[in-house]
Amino acid sequence: MSAGKEADRGFEAAFGEADLTPAVIAKRERKVRNAFWGKLKRVAGRIPFVDDLVAAYYCAMDPETPLRVRGMLLGALAYFILPIDMVPDIIAGLGYTDDAAVLATVLSLVASHIKPKHRAAAARALEKELPEDLGAD
Repeated sequence: MSAGKEADRGFEAAFGEADLTPAVIAKRERKVRNAFWGKLKRVAGRIPFVDDLVAAYYCAMDPETPLRVRGMLLGALAYFILPIDMVPDIIAGLGYTDDAAVLATVLSLVASHIKPKHRAAAARALEKELPEDLGAD
């Protein structure tokens, strides 16, 4: 079986529900919450998009974020945490390019929903200095 088909099967097994009902979103959220920080700790130094990834996490976990946006972000976060994907993460230099592409695509669709408070929470979680332009939204 090709890596792409395995990735689709892994994603579908974890997130195959088509309807974005509150119950489905809650199930997806539990899966992401359980695996996100462990995976991030293992790879944070190797991925250039870590700030956006963590801001997306905080936006997805924010109950004020619209359900449709939460569902999209949780899907992108799930792609990051699932062990099977299009380009295996262990390939040096290429392993996270597909994860970055998925995240960038979703972020371009929902960027207006990632608020300064999400970016500030991400900066705190990553122990980075907060940029000047982040207010306490």
